[in-house]
Amino acid sequence: MPRQGRTDVLPSASTATATRPRDRAPWAQKSFPIVCVGGSAGGLDAYIRLLKNLPADLGVAVVIVNHMTLMPTQLHKILPTYTTMPVELITQRLSIEPNRIFIIPANRDLHVVDGEFHLMPISKPRGWPDVITVFLRSLTTCWDGQLIAVIVSGYDGDGAAALCDIQDVGGITIAQKLSTASQPDMPESAIATGCIDFVLSPEEIALEIRRIARAAG
Repeated sequence: MPRQGRTDVLPSASTATATRPRDRAPWAQKSFPIVCVGGSAGGLDAYIRLLKNLPADLGVAVVIVNHMTLMPTQLHKILPTYTTMPVELITQRLSIEPNRIFIIPANRDLHVVDGEFHLMPISKPRGWPDVITVFLRSLTTCWDGQLIAVIVSGYDGDGAAALCDIQDVGGITIAQKLSTASQPDMPESAIATGCIDFVLSPEEIALEIRRIARAAG
């Protein structure tokens, strides 16, 4: 039987922690939280509202995985206006560090290996891409710190297929409140999995990330 979706602020992160512990990677000396923010159409508004409410010294790495592939991203040029954290376009083997915002380049799948980003040719070049799902699944096996998966405005359902995996390794999953998303397809698909811990506005998402990061620290 599929899990029931939840459509409002749900129990605290502690109730979402999985009972099955995640295997610790032998290399793992980096254990700070990673926040993956996945979106597409309408996502820019959500990214801006979220980042404006995140302090620069929170101790998390924010990875924005935009699943639009038709043209090179400009997010690394736009978003520095709204945050004091450094914003970097991801390059091959870029080290993952806290208090930074990382942007996926277009037409690439993103993986994590030994604390670094690794870029691969996009595995689904036709139709709706699944770059958010690919990255989230990589995190579940290759990152030792707290995982926070956030799905915001966008078409299709990229990312939804990996949300239960995030929960299974003790991660926290958040969907943007549908009434605040200009394109609700993506968060709606996320909620429908039944593997969402919180449904929040971008400003509320920032507050929840702050709470989780402080608890993890």
